[in-house]
Amino acid sequence: MFPPRTPPNVQEAHRSIAPIYEFLARYESWLAAGGKACCDFALGNPQTMPLPGFVAALRAAVTPQDPSWYAYKTSEPAARELVCASLKTLTGLDYPPENIFMTNGATGAHLVIMNALLGAGDEVIISNPPWFFYEGMILLSGGKPVPVETLPGTFDLDVERIERAITANTRFVIVNSPNNPTGKVYSAETLAWICRVLERASERNGRPIYLVSDEVYRAIVYDGLAFHSPTKFYRNSIMIYSYGKTLLTPGQRLGYIALSPQIEHAAALRTILFSSQILSGWAMASALMQHSLSDLEKLSLDVADLQRRRNRFVTGLRQCGYEVGTPEGAFYVTPRTPIEDDVAFSSLLAEKGVLCLPGSVVKMNGYIRASLTANDDMIERALPIFEAVRAQAL
Repeated sequence: MFPPRTPPNVQEAHRSIAPIYEFLARYESWLAAGGKACCDFALGNPQTMPLPGFVAALRAAVTPQDPSWYAYKTSEPAARELVCASLKTLTGLDYPPENIFMTNGATGAHLVIMNALLGAGDEVIISNPPWFFYEGMILLSGGKPVPVETLPGTFDLDVERIERAITANTRFVIVNSPNNPTGKVYSAETLAWICRVLERASERNGRPIYLVSDEVYRAIVYDGLAFHSPTKFYRNSIMIYSYGKTLLTPGQRLGYIALSPQIEHAAALRTILFSSQILSGWAMASALMQHSLSDLEKLSLDVADLQRRRNRFVTGLRQCGYEVGTPEGAFYVTPRTPIEDDVAFSSLLAEKGVLCLPGSVVKMNGYIRASLTANDDMIERALPIFEAVRAQAL
């Protein structure tokens, strides 16, 4: 299966993402067979045309204003200043521009951090169910993923279990709020609690345990809930953000890493992160996306419209007999499958033209994940199919 002498960590990383590979192979064949008739809830891709302001921002930025417009870029000063102003509003903290690293989306940001901070034996605590690439990226960087189950029923962080999972080898903890795939938004009280745990554990270990805050969905919160960044509560925190979710343009990658203004060993961290950006394949945001940022910062998809779609989808699924919670944020609805085998159930749906991600891909066995980025017509066409396939499976 692997070429000779493939390192064990590379093999493990591949195995960790094999389920998404297997799903994508089936997904491409289903799309090819069904075409535009498919109701595609699978991957969080846009199913409507992009925001007009997004297109206008790229058009405005594409025309060069000086000879270095498209030269090699690291983190442009203007982009860093815009991010600092945004973070001041979000957290109340004064981020120095040098603590901002513009990246090619959140995926690039995660890899840069992992390559910079992880070595053999280093452990990273992640909460289950997780984003499906955390584990593989940790393994590829030489670290060891340490999964901790969330609280049953609520999918809230189990802070006591996280505390028990911390060892002398713990390098950082990843917190993803609003969460993909569950849609859980963690409260200020929960986040302050985990930060107190990390303060105590860092003191015991004699070195900082970092908190990596994955905030790519922070603008997508429903029902008037407040989003809280854990970076407000913990000095040794590293924030990751991507504009691709807020703008619903995941193929035009733009994000950043932000080191807390209060982080220990800031100068050394800045040096190693910059080296990691270069050595990870020039994991910097493109010139065009950085030049566009002044306009892109002002834009967002319509969260109220997304909430309306969530309400219709959740209500419709319940009327069809599904057990499904109401997500507090992010893009996804996660109904329980009426049979234990969620892969088989997602295949039954796909045969009828409804494409959803099997929950087992994100260690959420017995569920499917359906994206709210589907359009209204898809939801209305899909609900009778959900009802019929549930009856067929039972």
